[in-house]
Parts: sequence; C-alpha cells; structure tokens
Amino acid sequence: MTNLLDRAIVRLLPAVPRPVVRRIANRYVAGPRLPDACRVVRQLNTAGKLTTIDVLGEEITRREDSLAIVEAYADVSEAIRRERLDSNLSVKLTALGLKLDYQFCVENMESVLEHADEFVRIDMEDSTCTDDTLSLYRELRLRGQDSVGIVLQACLRRTLEDIEALRDLTPNVRLCKGIYVEPREIAFQGPDEVRENFVAALDLLLEHGSYVGIATHDEWLIEESLRLLERHGRSSREYEFQMLLGVRTARATELVAAGHRLRVYVPFGERWYAYSLRRLQENPKIAGYIASDTIGRLVPGHNGRR
Repeated sequence: MTNLLDRAIVRLLPAVPRPVVRRIANRYVAGPRLPDACRVVRQLNTAGKLTTIDVLGEEITRREDSLAIVEAYADVSEAIRRERLDSNLSVKLTALGLKLDYQFCVENMESVLEHADEFVRIDMEDSTCTDDTLSLYRELRLRGQDSVGIVLQACLRRTLEDIEALRDLTPNVRLCKGIYVEPREIAFQGPDEVRENFVAALDLLLEHGSYVGIATHDEWLIEESLRLLERHGRSSREYEFQMLLGVRTARATELVAAGHRLRVYVPFGERWYAYSLRRLQENPKIAGYIASDTIGRLVPGHNGRR
C-alpha cells in the first residue's frame, strides 16, 4: 500500500510547488552555482571520494543556451585546475545541441575537450540519442581524443552488441542500468532482466580490457560486480564504482574504506528543477517521505510520519 501511495505522489510531482522541490534538491544537486559544486567536491575529496561534475541542462532548444553551457564547462575546468580538485566532467550531448545540429554539437564537444585537462565522460540519454552519441564518441576517439569516455545502459537490448562494436577502441565505460522509459522492443522491462544484462555487460567489458565505472546503488549488483572484478583479477586502479550525490552515502564510504575507487556524480546549475524531479521519479519512496514530512509541517495535528 505504501508503495502505491509513493508512486501516486510521484505522478503528482509536477504539480508540487518549486519551493517544496527545492527543499530536497540539496540532497541531489550541489547548488545553482560553480562555487557550490567546488565546495561539495572538496568535501567528497577529503572523504577519499572522486567526483564527476555535471553542468545541468539537457534537451536544449536554442544555440545560445548550448554555447552558454560550453562556457560553463570551461569555467568548471578552470576551477578544477585552480582548486586542485580530484574530479572529471560529465557532459550530456543534448545540452551541447545534439538535437539542434549534429556538427554544431561536435564543435561544442571539441571546445569542452579543448579547455579540459581532466577526463570527460559523455553521458548517455534516451534511445533517440544512442546512435548519434556513439557515433560522436567514435569520431572523437579516431581523432586522437583518448581522454573521453562513454556511458552504456544495461536496460537496452542492444548494449552487448554495442560493447562488441566498440571493442577496437577499448573504451572507458560507465555502465549503469538506465533511467529512461523505453519501449519493450528495445529495452528490458523487468528489474531482473536489467540486472542480468548489467552483469553480462560488465563481464564482457572486463574481458575486453575496458576500464569500467560501475554505476549502481543496487546492493546485489555491487556484490556481483565485486565477484566479477575478483574473477578477472582487476586491481583497484583498473575500475571504479560510481554513485549519485546524496544516494547511499554510507555504502559509498564503506566501499572507499575497503580500498575501492569511488566516484560521486555532482550536478550543479540553475536547471536543478527538472533534474530533481527525475531523481524523485526514480525513487518513489523518497518522494513519499518528503510529502509526508511536508504535510506534517503544513497540517496541524499531522506528525509527518508514515
């Protein structure tokens, strides 16, 4: 019953006032400005955790907005150098204009790489972007851009074939489940199917010698990943775990204490609202806790507990 209520709350989230969403955005978003991101990254680095910084903004519809995001990434790279932060970058191609013009997006991505001394990860978005994203990644690698990586989603049926197609590049891959709602014909629908494909994809990537960022909060997948890493004889410098800011922080700390590299995804920017809604929609239980707490503050006599 509680799960049904949580999911009902998620469906109502777009109607929730922004100040309420803003209350919990701090859990998932460093803040609206670059100094906010730098502060969070310093705290994480002090705790022995690596980071990747993402300038929020996707599905851009105007060229000037894409150019502004390119400039923002240049500022991030400068801050990483200036403050000696242990961080790389994560970039969504729709933020750089992928849906506007492919070549425009390529030029913007090249500009991001030109300013960056650190590694740059191209995020994977919904299935309408997959072919272009992989094509752009290959194009950059063939031009000699080796400090750039890609993301593959275990929910997609094509992922094992994509791993084979990328084999000649020995790609640096972030492997995740995938959060986008996709049709059954191209994506696995059941959680067990997605987990099974995640394990198969990780096994294949390790077999091909790829460095893998194992991006999951799923405890079963963490344990299966540890088993595969041991079987493939990977040292602690040949892989990393990755988690979102504000999610399973205690488990992340445990992994670091056990000697594993762990990277935290740190988003920031003025476009925090859409990102925060997506995080809540991924985890309906959190949305339920927030709604209950909010009711407890607004309705006399309600204690906000569930």
